[in-house]
Amino acid sequence: MSSTTRTDRENWRTVYALCIGFFMTLLDTTIVNVALPSMITDLGASLNDVIWVVSAYLLAFAVPLLLTGRLGDRYGPKRLYGIGLVLFLLASLACGLSTSAEALIAARVFQGLGAAAMTPQTMAFITHLFPPAKRGAALGMWGSVAGLATVSGPLLGGVLVTHLGWEWIFFVNLPIGVLAVVLLFLWVPDLRPDRAPRFDVPGVVLCCLGLGLLVFGIQNGEHYHWGEVAGPVTVAEIIAAGVLFLVLFVLWQASARNPEPLMPLRIFRNRNFSLGNVANIAIGITVTGVFVPLTLFLQTVPKLSPLMAGLVTAPASLMSGVVAIFAGRLSNRANAKFLPITGFVLMGLGILAMTFLLGDGTQWVLLPSMVALGIGMGLVFSPLTNISTRTLDRSLLGAGSGIYNTSRQFGNVLGSAATGAVLQIVLASTGDFTAAVRAAFYLLLAVLAVGIVAAFAFRQVAAPGVADSARASDPGLPVSRPS
Repeated sequence: MSSTTRTDRENWRTVYALCIGFFMTLLDTTIVNVALPSMITDLGASLNDVIWVVSAYLLAFAVPLLLTGRLGDRYGPKRLYGIGLVLFLLASLACGLSTSAEALIAARVFQGLGAAAMTPQTMAFITHLFPPAKRGAALGMWGSVAGLATVSGPLLGGVLVTHLGWEWIFFVNLPIGVLAVVLLFLWVPDLRPDRAPRFDVPGVVLCCLGLGLLVFGIQNGEHYHWGEVAGPVTVAEIIAAGVLFLVLFVLWQASARNPEPLMPLRIFRNRNFSLGNVANIAIGITVTGVFVPLTLFLQTVPKLSPLMAGLVTAPASLMSGVVAIFAGRLSNRANAKFLPITGFVLMGLGILAMTFLLGDGTQWVLLPSMVALGIGMGLVFSPLTNISTRTLDRSLLGAGSGIYNTSRQFGNVLGSAATGAVLQIVLASTGDFTAAVRAAFYLLLAVLAVGIVAAFAFRQVAAPGVADSARASDPGLPVSRPS
């Protein structure tokens, strides 16, 4: 089945329209960080409660990604994106109106589900509309938005919390979301599949149970003193059960009785894709893991205002967004793996410097570290995506998009849970919040070392040719032009 020929201008309009919603979903992974102290005061919440405000969103975002990618394949990515966008906006309104930590956590779950429906569709459109030779530039834009949104949250959040209150970090989504809805109808084509894929219901259940139990156990371990949670059930048993369900999930994906697995394991025969997901988890853990404790520290030890805390982190936002655009264009080169390698090294140097500079004096000494961190992130985001997916068989692009997005969000969840656990453990034993933040940063340095090793192991692939790049190859999805 052939697709309607589209011009480059039309394809780029689609990217711009989708990036607005994509920016909003990633902004909400970090914009809450700077508001956590205010939430503790206004909602009477504990440290564990507000860490769950972060993790509930990330977990609900990560778990359904494999499923929502397949739903997009079945019903069309535009339709799934639109449903997710509406759910995200309604949940954002509920978040802003919440009067208790429990209500806010519940609303954040629905917000995460909306984001999960939207995110895989953005990559699906890029891989379907752009040929390999032009995909690097589109992924550069996508990576720039990812980096900018992830680290600009504290700055925007600081402005809103200081002048309007923490509720407005959620209300700000409403005008952005309305614009995203309008552009969805005006600029985004309706890609429709030739066939309706089956759903791997057991796979969904096993994946959800595994991730949910694992994250709950890691994050709440210190809260329950690593002992009993309810009755005879202990934290260790919950973590072990999570690992068991994830093992069963992998075995079910490999089973010959599973006609259409959520995660076809043959995709991991592609070396760069497998290594890319390892590095993707590392960047997810690091980005979430550095900003949660840092923004808490800035408002707890030197007692900066939310706005000033946001300004300290602003250079990372600026540098990440700018660098990612150029890094995406360079990622089509055969030696592109040196971009993420350099990025991981710079991130490590930035975090290492911060561990020695943390204190209750002037915080402007952190700015060079934030610049290094931002440049490093910009060099990792879009090149890593392009390198990981460039050599995938076209029939696996849909599954690859879902898996890749899931690995990044899984990293975000682990970063929030692990650093939250380290903060609580060290704080309980020493009473020193600065020491707790340093301990969390040491954990992140170990994670970055894994990312560097994975990036070094990438196989060099010839740059994509331009002879056939006038248009993307037919993905088997007919395009209906938006009215």
